[in-house]
Amino acid sequence: MTHSANHSTNHSANRKVLISGASIAGPALAYWLDRYGVEVTVVEKAPVVRGGGYAIDIRGTARDAVDRMGLLERLREAHVDSQLITFLDTDGTTIAGIRPEAVTGGTEGLDLEVRRGDLADALVTPIRDSVEFLFNDSIATLDDRGDHVDVVFDSGTRRTFDLVIGADGLHSNTRRLVFGPEEQFHRYMGYTFAGFTLDNDFGLAHEGVLWNAPGRAAVLYAHEPDDRLHGFLNFAQQEPPFEAFRDPEAQRDLVASQFPEQIWHIPRLVAAMREADDLFFDVVSQIHMPTWSRGRVALVGDAAYATSFMSGQGSSVSLVGAYILAGELASRADHAEAFAAYERTSRDFVEQNQALVTTGGTVVAPRTQEILNARNEALRNPAAMTGDEGRAANTGLILPDYRAAEVIGRRS
Repeated sequence: MTHSANHSTNHSANRKVLISGASIAGPALAYWLDRYGVEVTVVEKAPVVRGGGYAIDIRGTARDAVDRMGLLERLREAHVDSQLITFLDTDGTTIAGIRPEAVTGGTEGLDLEVRRGDLADALVTPIRDSVEFLFNDSIATLDDRGDHVDVVFDSGTRRTFDLVIGADGLHSNTRRLVFGPEEQFHRYMGYTFAGFTLDNDFGLAHEGVLWNAPGRAAVLYAHEPDDRLHGFLNFAQQEPPFEAFRDPEAQRDLVASQFPEQIWHIPRLVAAMREADDLFFDVVSQIHMPTWSRGRVALVGDAAYATSFMSGQGSSVSLVGAYILAGELASRADHAEAFAAYERTSRDFVEQNQALVTTGGTVVAPRTQEILNARNEALRNPAAMTGDEGRAANTGLILPDYRAAEVIGRRS
């Protein structure tokens, strides 16, 4: 899809924009809005921009976006360079080892794979002195007055902004305040997962190892040899386990009950999950909304259109969405027109990437024995693992050109 937005006038000057969230979409949007001359404030409930984390992929259209930000060289230096994914059968025997690109549809030598924290830091560093960051705080109330938005923060501070953008993730507070409860937009994909770290006692480096049974996956993922491993335990569940969300011990018991096998490293993964002080437990889900804006408030990234971690495209879609939203705001005087153009330009790309995950699972988590058998047969025939579907999704948009709207030099 090609889209041109080479307008000659910048309409962002003197706008004051509040962005809620400082993970990936928020800082990316702040970067571009700052570049277009907007006065940007970012509010984040965490005390700092969070570092570390698992590796995320930047490929296709998203790679073009970070290239336009001038971040390619820095991100190449942070590239963790996963070289192999080994798939194991239910009995623990090896089915095949393949390049990650055969699964993701990426391009060897072009794709970037960086720790989440390294990407966040790369996005924040260029704007640290020109964008206002409010940490340890969050939006308590929003009042869209038609010509401005009055905001009260949890801290009690009151501020007024021209626009407010929610970039605060899957469980967005901004979305709840403006559009209503999450349930109406939340689409459960039939899986629950636990993520955690553990010592690398397995000699792994720059690789992942994946064990499957129907509807279940156990994963070890390694960056550098001396880094802690990332472990994932993922399992199909007919209904979301609501009763476990507020009870960490119930979460651990539920996950352990799904992985009773005494083969491969399953017992070690279960034990590490039980002991982990960094356990992250959630359902695999997406956000689907009929519109991404209301009045002077809009959403970007997971808050508007989470693709789920199983798509492998969440951060890439967020980077692209932030680029387009900022560009449309800089190119149009009317924020409503800009919001509509942002959605019109992005929605097909978003939906194509969301479609990579279905309730039948993915290559990494086939739901039934039949789907698992077909996956395994394809793995034994490398020519069948083309990654075409993923490639079509991650390259499904040609970025519009908003350079005419850029401000020469940052705001002082």
